[in-house]
Amino acid sequence: MTKSIQDLREQRGAIAIELKALVENTKTWGPDAQAAYDSSMAQIDEIDASIRRISAFNEKVAADALDSRVAEATARAAHDGGNASAGRAVYQKWLRGGDAVMDAADMAVIRNVMSTTTNSEGGFTVATEVAASILDALKAFGGMRSVAEVIQTASGNPINFPTSDGTSEEGELIGENGTATDLDPSFDIRTLGARKYSSKTVAVPFELLQDSVIDVEAFVRDRLAQRLGRITNKHFTTGTGTGQPRGIVTAATLGKAGATGTATSVTYADLVDLQHSIDPAYREGGRGRFMMNDASLRNVRKIVDTTGRPIFVPGYEVADRGGAPDMLLGSPVTVNQDVAVMAANARSILFGDFSFYKIRDVMDVTLFRFTDSAYARKGQVGFLAWMRSDGNFVDVGGAVKFFQNSAT
Repeated sequence: MTKSIQDLREQRGAIAIELKALVENTKTWGPDAQAAYDSSMAQIDEIDASIRRISAFNEKVAADALDSRVAEATARAAHDGGNASAGRAVYQKWLRGGDAVMDAADMAVIRNVMSTTTNSEGGFTVATEVAASILDALKAFGGMRSVAEVIQTASGNPINFPTSDGTSEEGELIGENGTATDLDPSFDIRTLGARKYSSKTVAVPFELLQDSVIDVEAFVRDRLAQRLGRITNKHFTTGTGTGQPRGIVTAATLGKAGATGTATSVTYADLVDLQHSIDPAYREGGRGRFMMNDASLRNVRKIVDTTGRPIFVPGYEVADRGGAPDMLLGSPVTVNQDVAVMAANARSILFGDFSFYKIRDVMDVTLFRFTDSAYARKGQVGFLAWMRSDGNFVDVGGAVKFFQNSAT
């Protein structure tokens, strides 16, 4: 009997918990402990592969069901019906029928921002509840939103964060009747604006819009979130700060440079040095974490400490036993595919307190609906979303630093 994804996740979680106990409680790490560790990691990898295969199959089945208007689509009918709020209900109505089906009461729920040039290009600044669900869905893409501080504002006026680096400042010892020395702190400003992002146009078949059991809102929202999530995460990670957000990799400083011969690798000592390049104040309370590409994590999983003990412990999520993230040298790990893979001079691993990276979203998400001939002749309606967002690293004391692979 084929196991469900939930069954597989629970099985994975149980193995990960046992593995964590093995690493933490084994006093002398020998061949037997290593064999048990390798066997458990192999089981976890096999379960992860099974979860990915089942997920891919389910996605295909769901896509086929949407196209043929059968199967799983009916299970979502309740969400499309009376349980929706006024904002969501009007939003669904507009997605299906456009401006022609909207009345004055509907317009009062969602503010119309009709294009002044083409009647078919009607748009809406979607209801706050809908906008929040779109912005929340962006967390699934990349990793930056899961660790940064996200600020949501109603307008796009610039937000200034004063900064001051006092890590090198210290007081003085003065003798009787001595005069204190002047040492004025220096201040700087980090600004968060509201840069404009486009989802590119999402084409939806007429059949999808006309079928009342299809959750059109979820379909459109997920596609918009995928596209907006990927481009913004890339900029929050590696953006130059010129004409785009200043990414964390761009803003971070060097914590550890790999020795010659580590152009595509990292050592246990490198990771320890990177961890301790961050001031302890940023590591207190478990605030410090690693961030890297999944390909880099694959390499790191093979590293052992000076006693031969693996330094990586897989995370788990089990309903009745809580959960824990992947851990590396006692710190959580966040996978971000926009961080460079290990290569010559690559900034491939980050460590520090990522809460000092601020992401600012303007709550207004504007969606346009296109029914012109370019779409009509294909039996489609086009949707295009605009959102405003920005990101910047507001710390100047070295809260996040990077490991850089060697040139050769």
